[in-house]
Amino acid sequence: MCHQKKKLALKGAFWTIASYGSSQIIRFGSNLILTRLLLPELFGLVGLAYVFITGVSLFTDIGLGPSIIQNKRGNEPEFLNTAWTMQVFRSLFVWLCLILITWPVANFYEEPRLLWLLPCISINTLIGGFKSTSVSTLERKMSVKQVVLFELGIQIFSTTVMIVWAFFNPSIWAIIVGGFTGALTESVWSHFLIRGQSNRFAWDKEAAKEIFSYGKWIFLSTMLFFLCSQADRLVLGKIFTLTMLGIYGIAFTLGDMPRQVIMALGGRVIFPSISMLADLPREELRAKIIKNRNLILIPLAVGLAIFVSFGDQLILTLYRKEYIAASWMMPILALGIWHTTLHNLMGSCLLAVGKSQYSAMGNLVTFLSIAIGIPIGYHFMGNLGAVIAVALGDIPTYLVTSYGLWKEGLTCFWEDIKLTALFLGVLVSILCVRMYVLGWGLPIDKISMDDLRPINQLFQ
Repeated sequence: MCHQKKKLALKGAFWTIASYGSSQIIRFGSNLILTRLLLPELFGLVGLAYVFITGVSLFTDIGLGPSIIQNKRGNEPEFLNTAWTMQVFRSLFVWLCLILITWPVANFYEEPRLLWLLPCISINTLIGGFKSTSVSTLERKMSVKQVVLFELGIQIFSTTVMIVWAFFNPSIWAIIVGGFTGALTESVWSHFLIRGQSNRFAWDKEAAKEIFSYGKWIFLSTMLFFLCSQADRLVLGKIFTLTMLGIYGIAFTLGDMPRQVIMALGGRVIFPSISMLADLPREELRAKIIKNRNLILIPLAVGLAIFVSFGDQLILTLYRKEYIAASWMMPILALGIWHTTLHNLMGSCLLAVGKSQYSAMGNLVTFLSIAIGIPIGYHFMGNLGAVIAVALGDIPTYLVTSYGLWKEGLTCFWEDIKLTALFLGVLVSILCVRMYVLGWGLPIDKISMDDLRPINQLFQ
């Protein structure tokens, strides 16, 4: 039985990484094409709209997917149909909330285009509510291959629509139609993933009670996750111009790529795997976690060091000159991925043993850190200070997660110290090669005087 679980975990890890690689190639390629067809301002405008769409969705999240994966009744039709019914009504509620906040949001950011953009994009959330529970069932069974192929198929189709539309009509509608196509395809296709499994409206009081009971901390955690993950755009949307916000979005998207695979591994492999082993004595469970965690983090330390050291060249070589500011933003944002990865992996372990409150607390302090840090950083160091504040913003989550691990007998603090020393050692070595052997200087050499303007003002 243990061998079978290990085999499932390894297969899951392989397909997750393969999915990540393929998805990022598609994402990067489409990003590169679209930045040649569309203006940075459009990315900033759509990015600002998605902040609120994502926010309302997360503010109403009660962990339906994790409940199906974690609950012992997760395979029962009554439980699945109750979860699906809750999902449909939640999507309707989200859509209505987005319609209601459209005018206040457009007024606050002084951007009248949001008056029609938010309602258009919010239709996707209504469509997504009818998605089948089959995806969560496959994740419960660790059938990662099927989920990966499903998600890649949707991504390829919606991206193709977006690029073709932008080629013939380079406007914001290319992004809108691409998103709508993806949401519709996902909702319809999901109902054909598992033969013989279909969802219908139903209500099982006991199932609903169990979902709400498990989801109360998930709800708080995801609500706070929105605040800490989107606080940068909420604040920067008021500080930056839409053009600079669009450039920041490009830098963040590219710099965030390594974190995405870690989150995928945490959700699709580590969380289900540890859920199966949650009854083991803590010391035995801790040993298994650390052993498998090192297999992920050691290669990541080397890969991330290379990415931070040379990521700017990617933007300088492939993107138009309008996006040059992204070349110094990306290495700084990527550097912050290291501590993010440490707490993401172990946060999945705490969730698997039923301790979701630490994630909620971590997200709260991170939101406060980013919301306060960005204005302070911008005041003293301009755009550079704001970006540094984003990169360092989730250190509080790491501290809270470490506390939770210590309380649960799963601490790995000293292992983190050793791995961080390895990462920094590799990073410094590669930067020395870049500067003294290749003569390329530092990855942040393209910072302009405008990016440091508040610093200049201090000395005037």
